[in-house]
Amino acid sequence: MNHSELLLQKIAANTEVVGIIGLGYVGLPLAVGFAQAGINVIGFDKSQNKVDQINSGENYIKDIRDAVLREVVDNIKLVATTDFTRIKECDALLICVPTPLDKFRKPDMSYIESACMAIGQNMKPGTFISLESTTYPTTTEDLMLPIIEKESGLESEVDFWLAYSPERVDPGNASFHTKNTPKVLGAITKEGLEIGEKIYSKAIDTLHLVSSPKVAEMVKILENTYRLVNISLINELALLSGKMGIDIWEVIEAAKTKPFGFQAFYPGPGIGGHCIPLDPFYLEHIAKKFDFDLSMIHAAGHINMRMPHYMYIKIATALNSQQKAVNGSKILFLGVAYKPNIDDARESPALEIMDITAHKGGLVSYHDPYIPSVETHHGASLQSVPLTPETLHAADCVVLTTNHQVFNPEMIKGHARLIVDLRNVIKESSDNIFKL
Repeated sequence: MNHSELLLQKIAANTEVVGIIGLGYVGLPLAVGFAQAGINVIGFDKSQNKVDQINSGENYIKDIRDAVLREVVDNIKLVATTDFTRIKECDALLICVPTPLDKFRKPDMSYIESACMAIGQNMKPGTFISLESTTYPTTTEDLMLPIIEKESGLESEVDFWLAYSPERVDPGNASFHTKNTPKVLGAITKEGLEIGEKIYSKAIDTLHLVSSPKVAEMVKILENTYRLVNISLINELALLSGKMGIDIWEVIEAAKTKPFGFQAFYPGPGIGGHCIPLDPFYLEHIAKKFDFDLSMIHAAGHINMRMPHYMYIKIATALNSQQKAVNGSKILFLGVAYKPNIDDARESPALEIMDITAHKGGLVSYHDPYIPSVETHHGASLQSVPLTPETLHAADCVVLTTNHQVFNPEMIKGHARLIVDLRNVIKESSDNIFKL
């Protein structure tokens, strides 16, 4: 019996062991999903703190119900470890590690490379491997495959199979989660695709199979670049509308009445999160190898990068209307999460706006019910202050940077002396309310 026949036999009998490398926003929900399906899961992470929390049944991902995590841990269906030699126990390995940009906005592939080296040094023959991290097309075949083959001495598509299946996590989404969000899967060979389909279908309701990892990698880039371009477009139109005295929110509501050919995107202080602000730079990186200029995507990315500066100008303009300067003014930011109702501040534009404001002499503070402490992009450490009538009134300017549902517009409007609303939380305008 060859490796593929043996693995397919294990999958059919539900005796395969699935390893998840990286236990963050993507990896832990995926690990819990497989464990709920009755599969034995080993979660790998370099953070001893995360591993200890999981093994104690302590949940740190809001989108997972606490009781569900405790149940799969108590049933010994999910075990977390920092011991990467246990990779040899796994029949399938799903890589969910970070893929940030470095200070030059080039893809930092060190996390993927490190995961591949650990896999190559420890895996057994007959292992299915799938990358879920956001990356540029060709990563699976041109970066991962040579590392794993070199470190393991095994042959791809004979002794192991490689695939790419982009994560589609949307933190805070009450309707779509890991199990019911359709999943794209592309593998190097048909055999690898068949194995991957049978493994993923244990934890995912709907799979969409594509012809190669490159196609699947491009799918991820397309999904998020589509959003980047459209959000950057509406942000630019919002800035122009503000100069022209036009309410961009009213414009969008009117445009939405068209039943075809239009999808509403909304302006804001910039785009945050772990995907949309980063993806165009991944695509730009690989496009250079093909001597191709991504002019539209490049422009959209840089519009987004400039938004925090434009938002600072909004704050300065609002304070000027009260005969005040930014320098020495108390400025309270409401919300540092990159989107509403979540505890995730990665790439949040609020942090950049706070840095710019503080650099100009503003006395910056913030309140976020989901994020008790934060470090800004330039290294300032801040603690969330209580949101009270007194806190609001004490600020020279209150800036709405995240539209958390728990924020009470009437309370804010009733006690703040000056408001800069970057999220359309307060629907009306007045002399002391400045809108994006």
